[in-house]
Amino acid sequence: MEILIWIGLSQSLFEGILIVTKKQSSISDKILSAWLFLFAASFLFTGLQYQLFKQPLLTNVFLIINPASYLYIKSLTKRDFSLKWIQLLHLLPFVFFEIIILGFEIPLSATSINLTDKLVFSLLFIGTTVFSWLIYNILSIIMVHKHRKGLENEFSNIEGNVKLGWLLFIVIFYVSFCMIDFGFGIYIYISNTNLEFIHWVTYPFFLFFVYALGYYGLKQRIVFKEQAENLSVKYANSAMSQTKKKDIKKIIYQLFDTSQPFLDPDFNMDTLSQLSGFPKHQITEVLSTEIKQNFFLFVNTYRVEAVKKHLQNKNNHYSIEAIGYECGFNSKSTFFTIFKKFTDKTPSQYRDSLN
Repeated sequence: MEILIWIGLSQSLFEGILIVTKKQSSISDKILSAWLFLFAASFLFTGLQYQLFKQPLLTNVFLIINPASYLYIKSLTKRDFSLKWIQLLHLLPFVFFEIIILGFEIPLSATSINLTDKLVFSLLFIGTTVFSWLIYNILSIIMVHKHRKGLENEFSNIEGNVKLGWLLFIVIFYVSFCMIDFGFGIYIYISNTNLEFIHWVTYPFFLFFVYALGYYGLKQRIVFKEQAENLSVKYANSAMSQTKKKDIKKIIYQLFDTSQPFLDPDFNMDTLSQLSGFPKHQITEVLSTEIKQNFFLFVNTYRVEAVKKHLQNKNNHYSIEAIGYECGFNSKSTFFTIFKKFTDKTPSQYRDSLN
């Protein structure tokens, strides 16, 4: 176990340093690196417990994971997220119990959380841990779910780093682990078995968790790019007149027909808002009620039409993949999937049908 603890310490430190020093480090990267450093501290404390006390003490590392995962997910899914000193309050439960556990050298045993002998401490510790598991994880899953549902109104190309599928998997996997770990804890407590077995379940998972966070965190790019203007401005929710809707619709069509912004793979709703001069919620309303499409479908309709024009040009000797990139698609798989969705044919089938 001690070897695993020291591996976890070195891996957490190494990955935290890699992420905090990577180029174009974002707020999300800072939170993730801080999370990994906290993991390193937890591994360090556990290792020292084996050295100093010859036994593991009661662990409250979940009180680090829960708020850290919540803040990291929030930083990726909320456009106006910013770091504030008040967010350090999320760490207070962990610090509070860590001081008590280390100060009184509370061992990891059934007697340490005996509901009869230590009623106040037991209720506080168990209640805080379970409450932290429930609240932070439920909020995290809701945020990722809402983010994924709204992607087609924000982006014209939806990549893996935008979908955050890896993060949703890790959160669900973590929730499942928490339930299993909690079940083990209840069984061991009732059977009065040595609770040190919990460490053999918990810390290998934490080591896997650290590897997964480091690997995917290094690959994760910024989801919402910062704009020159303040994107957190709240526009008045006034009902638009039919005349204004038609004006916005006309301007959108003019922009797409003349400037062809859809040829930019990074084209998104923020860019359209800046080009048209209208707030995003008004554009979204017009797309939904007047054009009858969401942003994703509307933009890719133009991209597919642009591809079709290239394919119809017999003097165009570019490869099909090159044409897709030229028309605004950012990957071969996305290009082929969307083209077939709109035409019921692959690009090569479409070109062959012209012949």
